[in-house]
Amino acid sequence: MPPLRIATRKSPLALWQAEFVRKELQRLHPELELELVAMSTAGDRLLNSPLHEVGGKGLFIKELEAALLEGRADLAVHSMKDVPADLPEAFVFPAIGYREDVRDAWVSPHGSLVDAPPGLRVGSSSLRRRAQLLARRPDLEVLPIRGNVDTRLKKLDSGEFDAIVLAVAGLKRLGLEDRISDHLDIDVSLPAAGQGALGIECLANDARVVSLVGSLNDAAVHRCVATERAVAAGLGADCSMPLGAYAELVDDSLYLRALLASPDGRTLLRAEARGTEGPALSQTVVAALRDQGADRLLSQLVV
Repeated sequence: MPPLRIATRKSPLALWQAEFVRKELQRLHPELELELVAMSTAGDRLLNSPLHEVGGKGLFIKELEAALLEGRADLAVHSMKDVPADLPEAFVFPAIGYREDVRDAWVSPHGSLVDAPPGLRVGSSSLRRRAQLLARRPDLEVLPIRGNVDTRLKKLDSGEFDAIVLAVAGLKRLGLEDRISDHLDIDVSLPAAGQGALGIECLANDARVVSLVGSLNDAAVHRCVATERAVAAGLGADCSMPLGAYAELVDDSLYLRALLASPDGRTLLRAEARGTEGPALSQTVVAALRDQGADRLLSQLVV
């Protein structure tokens, strides 16, 4: 039987994630032969402009999905925060799980976000992070930064930026947690839908791969991430927009929080809901954000 081929981006973090999934599949299915297929994506190549100007985070997965459709790979591993809310019918995510710390990390030689001196140059291409930083610290100068984690850290260390904001999960997975100056609380920086979770994608009609991959699914994480992603889908919001959504599972009850902001941080729309049914909670939160003017805000963000 031919080996199962795992499509992944070439960045160190993406390779770590794909290798982690390979080992997990090997552990559960020792008979499998598995190999990584590393490739460059448009999101990795188009580094001169912010993501929201060149097509959003979906640029990180289009080539991987093409490899699945063309038979060059059998499954792909993604950070769920990079996956657009509207998934083409040809694809499914049989497994979502392995969720790390969902918080954003403030990385700076100038101390925490609260203690940092005014006027710092902060690197972040995420409109979600930018808006929430400026809401707390309007004195900051938030500037676009692109590249993998190591590239961004080098730009910080060279003095190009005074601080950068990254996902705690990525830094921990790369063994770089000691670079974190401040773990930003959920109330300070609500994470992106799916942040910290890994997702394994394959073709919907490939029953064998769907079954094999499904053995890695974490039902609780899948439920939370699906609830978060439904907020973005319900608003018709691209994952590069200043939208945060985070669902926690306590016993069997979900607690969903969502935020939609203007990039300058002057407008922050917030909504939350609790209950047992994820889809109903997402609809409640979407309706609450719309009542506050979400559609008008989103129309101003379309580029």
